Amino acid sequence: MNENRKAYYHLPGLFEFYDLYKVFLPLFHEHREYFYDWCEIGSIYGAPQDCLWGGGRVGFGDADPEEVAALMNEYGISARLTFSNSLLSEKHLSDKKCNALCELFEHGAVENGVIIHSDLLLDYIRKTYPGFYFVSSTTKVLTDFSDLVDELARDEFRYVVPDFRLNKSFSDLEALSEAQKKKVEFLCNECCWYECFDRKKCYENVSRKSLGEDCEDHICVSPDAKKGYCFSDAMKNPGFIGIDDIQKVYLPAGFSHFKIEGRSLGSAIILEFLLYYMTKPEYQLKVREEIYLDSMLDLF
Repeated sequence: MNENRKAYYHLPGLFEFYDLYKVFLPLFHEHREYFYDWCEIGSIYGAPQDCLWGGGRVGFGDADPEEVAALMNEYGISARLTFSNSLLSEKHLSDKKCNALCELFEHGAVENGVIIHSDLLLDYIRKTYPGFYFVSSTTKVLTDFSDLVDELARDEFRYVVPDFRLNKSFSDLEALSEAQKKKVEFLCNECCWYECFDRKKCYENVSRKSLGEDCEDHICVSPDAKKGYCFSDAMKNPGFIGIDDIQKVYLPAGFSHFKIEGRSLGSAIILEFLLYYMTKPEYQLKVREEIYLDSMLDLF
């Protein structure tokens, strides 16, 4: 592995897990020896509850946006607003809450971003709040490699998150140019059924709920739908990317960006992601204890 190449993790729960990051980030910065030196935090992404432009997952983040922005600025971490609703129309662009979020996060200590699906919203934010960079959302479900290549060619996007089922398309991935490789952001820990044929409809259902539409819950087609998310099951998913894969396969091949999903999960399992992907084994108990013993943090 190239010693100078690092993995940049894009972590879930900007608003949803503010209390966890308020404890974790000081630990990460003050005790860097606890964590792998080959990885950094590239960004933290999310959206508050009742966010009209939100998508991907139904948001429940209730942290104060001003406090969230202050925390990201304090540690120099890029905040990404998850505005991946796929069903927006012109009338939705004037939403006061979402515009206020853009005003707050457009200029931070480091450059902040927007994860986006709708080209209508993309054009609006580019013109109105030009300080952001943009990430093409995995909610587009780019499962055809040629579609991924087309998306990578779009100058509007700094990063593109393909569907997790392209994670192991190694011959096609290797053939990408260096510039294209720098834009690919892999979704590492998806637990969705690998054979799912209904993923777009699932995301559309979330978009409808974000818009306040009265619609039934999406019925997951996975044979294990009732089980819910289990990290141990995600590790068995054919699209799973673990730390050995990152170090031995992806980094040497020129890929550096890795997205961790989990906005709809609990703080305890997010901590397990932080331990697995970022923390040296000999310090995992230490980090877990430091966070569990913080009396202000409700992990469950």
